[in-house]
Amino acid sequence: MPSADTTRDIDVVLFDLGGVLIELSGVGKMLEWAPSLGSTDELWRRWLHSDAVRRFETGRIGRDEFAAALVGEFALPVGHGEFIDAFTWWPRSVFPGAMELLARMRERHTIASVSNTNEIHWDRFANTWQLADAFHHNFPSHIVGKLKPDAEYFEHVLDELGVPAHRVLFIDDNIINVDAAAKLGLHARRVVGVEGARTAFEDLGLLPHARPEDAA
Repeated sequence: MPSADTTRDIDVVLFDLGGVLIELSGVGKMLEWAPSLGSTDELWRRWLHSDAVRRFETGRIGRDEFAAALVGEFALPVGHGEFIDAFTWWPRSVFPGAMELLARMRERHTIASVSNTNEIHWDRFANTWQLADAFHHNFPSHIVGKLKPDAEYFEHVLDELGVPAHRVLFIDDNIINVDAAAKLGLHARRVVGVEGARTAFEDLGLLPHARPEDAA
């Protein structure tokens, strides 16, 4: 775990979105459709290595081709249309307190979103919820053309921001992504939800002190 001495020089904080700032509902549905997966960890392992997911979330195929390939790959007992209808609403809502936490963190740090996402979900993130506007920079995978946990994704983000890895903190709810970032020299923490993120920032001495109006 990084010490306070190593983290006080952090300039940039990279935020995963789903599971950290956004409530997701898709895991339960996928395990219901494909009980042979057995666990959330196995689902995420298969999902992150799925050819259909990787092509869709790097912008190389559209939603119809994605749905057909994904249903076949996971042997889901639903049609392509039913899958897309459900998949569209897997990001349920922005967690309470998320926007306030981002506003506080950007007072002292450059903040950026680093999300494996796609044309369907990003439209709601950016346009319906205006979440993209809360960050200085956004790196949605379907626009970047790369995705987590690949090293080239993190290297792209670091290059675009012009910052060395040791001056960056990355938070994500998926340990696979956290481990990948840590191997490249980023400070990396697994957190779940807004409270998990806030606790991590407080532990690392990165969160600004509460202002008088926050306590009112």
